[in-house]
Amino acid sequence: MSGTPAAARVCVLAAVLGAGWCTLPAFAADAPVPWGTAALLTALGLGCEAAGRRSPPGGPGPVAAGAFLPILLAAAFLLPPSAAALVAASGSLAGRVEQPPYAARRIWRAAQLALTCAAASWTYAALDGPATLGGAGAAPDFPLALPPACAAAVAFSLVLTALDGIVLAAAERRPVHRSVYSILPLALGPHVVHALAGLMTAVLWRSPYGPLSALLVLLPMYLSCWVFAQYHREQAAHRATIRALVHAVDIKDTYTRGHSERVGRASVLIARELGMDDHRVEGLRFAGILHDIGKLGVPTRVLRKDGPLTPEERRIMELHPEYGHEIVRGIGFLDEARDAILHHHERLDGSGYPYGLSGSRIPEFARVVAVADAFDAMTSTRSYRRARPVHAALAELKRCAGSQFDPRMVGALDRALRRHGWSEADTAVTADEPREPFVSLKTPEPQGPHGAREPRGVVPAARRDTPPAPPARSAAPLSGPSRDRRR
Repeated sequence: MSGTPAAARVCVLAAVLGAGWCTLPAFAADAPVPWGTAALLTALGLGCEAAGRRSPPGGPGPVAAGAFLPILLAAAFLLPPSAAALVAASGSLAGRVEQPPYAARRIWRAAQLALTCAAASWTYAALDGPATLGGAGAAPDFPLALPPACAAAVAFSLVLTALDGIVLAAAERRPVHRSVYSILPLALGPHVVHALAGLMTAVLWRSPYGPLSALLVLLPMYLSCWVFAQYHREQAAHRATIRALVHAVDIKDTYTRGHSERVGRASVLIARELGMDDHRVEGLRFAGILHDIGKLGVPTRVLRKDGPLTPEERRIMELHPEYGHEIVRGIGFLDEARDAILHHHERLDGSGYPYGLSGSRIPEFARVVAVADAFDAMTSTRSYRRARPVHAALAELKRCAGSQFDPRMVGALDRALRRHGWSEADTAVTADEPREPFVSLKTPEPQGPHGAREPRGVVPAARRDTPPAPPARSAAPLSGPSRDRRR
C-alpha cells in the first residue's frame, strides 16, 4: 500500500475496522448462526470468484462478478448480518484484482462488501423479511416477500456506491457527491435484479428441495454474466484496435492529432440526426476516427512537407483512401466503415478521388464522413490561417452542398449543431502553438497538413471488386471548404 494516498489508506483501514466490528457478533457463544448455510454460500462465492480469476486478462473485470452478487444478497436474506458480512468478505478476498496496489484493492473490496451485505441484511431483518421466506412446512409469502428484498437491494446499492464515492474522493480528490451521483443510477437497477435472483435462491434454499435447488437460479445467472462479460471483452478489443490504429497515424502525422476523434464525433452527430440505429451510429464513429488511417502508407516526407505539394506528391497523397481500405480490409466489425475509409474524398459531382464516383453511388457512410471531415478542417486552426467560426463553416458547407457534399448530410449537421453545439474545446487548439507531449488519443486537437495551402479533395464511395487505377489528375482547386490535399 506504499503507493496509496494517505487519505485512501485511512478509508481502507476504517472500512476494515467497520467490517470486523460487523462480523464480531457471529462469534458469540449464543449467536444464532446457521453455519452450514454460511459455509455453503461461502463455497459458492469462492467458486464464482475463483472462476473469474482464471478468465483471460484485458476484459471488463472478473467474469463471475455479476453471479457473485445474487449469492451475497441470498446470504443477506438467509443469514444474520454478522454471518452475511463473513460470507461477503471470505468470497471477495479470492476475487481477481485488475490493477495495483493489489493487496489494498483486495482488502478494500472485502471490507466494502462485508459492510454492504451487513447493511442489506439489517434492512431486510428490520422489515421482517425472513418471515416471508417460508420453510419448515410454510410456503413463501408472495408478494409480501418482495418489498423487504427490494429495500435490502436499495440499501446494498446505497452503501456500496457511498463507499466507492468516499474512496474515490480520498484517492483521486473527486467530490463524494459527484462520484455517488455518477455511480448510483447505473448500479441501482442491476442490484435490484440481483436481489430478485437472490430472493429466489433464498426461497428455494428454504424449500423442501434444499440448497441444491438454488443452483437452478445461480447457474443460469452465472452463465448470463459470463456471456455479458465476453461481449464487453470483445467490445474492449474493438476499441483497443481502433486506438492502436489512430495512435499510429497520430505518431506519423502529428499535425492532424485529434482530428480523427473530432471527425468521429461530428459523424455521430450527423448519424443520430438522420435517425440511424445504434449499430450504424457506432460504425460511423469508427469510420470517422479511421478515415485517414491510409496515411500510414504515405511517405512521411509528403505528410510533413512544408509548402505546396508537387503534382506527383499530390497523386501519392490521393492514394491514402486505398491504403486505408487495405489496412482495415480484414477487420470484420468495421462493416460499412470500410466504405467510408475508401470513399471519403469522392464528390457528389464526380470530381473526387480515388474512383470519381458521383451521387448515390457514393456510400452513405462516406457522404457523412465527407461533411464531418470538411467541417472539422474548416473549424481547426492551420499554420497559415485561423479557424473559421462554426457558423461560417456551416455556411460554406451549405454553399457547396449539391456539388461537393450531400445536402442531406449538411442539413443534418446543421440541425445537430443547433441542438447540441460544438464546444470551443473541440476546435481551439492551434497546431502552431506549443503542445504538451502526446498522452491520450482523446485529446481534442486539430487535424490538417503542415503548410499545405492547396485545395483538398472530398470523399470516395463504395469499393468495386476490380477498381480502376486511381486517376492521375490533380483535382482543380475548389472555392469550397478547406480542401487541403493532406487532410
